[in-house]
Amino acid sequence: MKFEDMLDRTASWLKGSGPNSDIVISSRIRLARNLEKFPFPHWAKKPDSEQVLALAAAAFEKTPELKDGIFLRLDDFDNVDKQFLVERHLMSNEHAIRSSQKALFINPDENVAIMVNEEDHLRIQVMESGFDLDTTWRIMDSIDNRLSEVLTYAFKKEWGYLTACPTNTGTGMRGSIMLHLPALVMTRQINRVLEAIAKLSFTTRGLYGEGTQASGNFFQISNQVSLGSKEEEILGNIKGVIKQIIEQEEKARESLVAEHREMLEDRIWRSYGTLKNAHIISSNETVELLSMLRLGADLGIVVDVERSLINELFILTQPSHLQKFENKKLSANERDVKRAQIIRERIGG
Repeated sequence: MKFEDMLDRTASWLKGSGPNSDIVISSRIRLARNLEKFPFPHWAKKPDSEQVLALAAAAFEKTPELKDGIFLRLDDFDNVDKQFLVERHLMSNEHAIRSSQKALFINPDENVAIMVNEEDHLRIQVMESGFDLDTTWRIMDSIDNRLSEVLTYAFKKEWGYLTACPTNTGTGMRGSIMLHLPALVMTRQINRVLEAIAKLSFTTRGLYGEGTQASGNFFQISNQVSLGSKEEEILGNIKGVIKQIIEQEEKARESLVAEHREMLEDRIWRSYGTLKNAHIISSNETVELLSMLRLGADLGIVVDVERSLINELFILTQPSHLQKFENKKLSANERDVKRAQIIRERIGG
């Protein structure tokens, strides 16, 4: 696997399959781990950070589950390349901005990514398509166990895994589900749903993670605290909440089809028509229109566009991807032109 080849590859978590994949885009589990006897990254001196990088790289090489992946030193990348990795949901924006003595590991399917020296020494991420936390956890648990054989984690019996942020202490786990909830938004029920889950210690973010607002009717929902709970308890709580949200979205979709079908179909076909024919289109408009097109595909109203292609377009139409396609920096207007061109080519405009 080479970094240069990533533009032509599609991450496995975007394939649009798995349980409840008409509503759930992906399931993600992230573990925070730190190495014993090393300061947390924000307090570490350069020699310590470099030693953590070396230890991590060596551990990844010895881990069968991480075979054929790539280890990227972020110091070597320009801003476009780093944002390209952020847009692919492989690392945080914080990791891209402050990239000195930091690295990113990516496996060939892009469903496993490990940030080195972000807020914690290791931020291990596994993503799977659809609502499939069980498979996601099996992969994660296997990787974590293997790494713990060659790395000594910072761990206290009374506290669990020690982390830079106290809310991650304990299991160090955060589970996150990316949901597409257009019907709850259109029927104006979404605020009630989000307020209810906030009271259960869940947090909501946008399509591109921490620090982003919901757009295109996409919501990332995750647990806030891991201290005092076992991994299975955390996953069970997430499953229970997400199942209820899925049920409410399904009912809202049924209501829209039964009571407002003409309005719904009009919005879907207008969105499809604009995407097929536009020659200039902004990032925000693209996300909103692709959301409606995806709803149309999921409801069987639009039958000639695959869900996996729509998922892929959410990533490929982001600014750094557009500049990677052209192999040069683009102005905002040039990006809007290139974005429209890619959409027309992909969906047959």
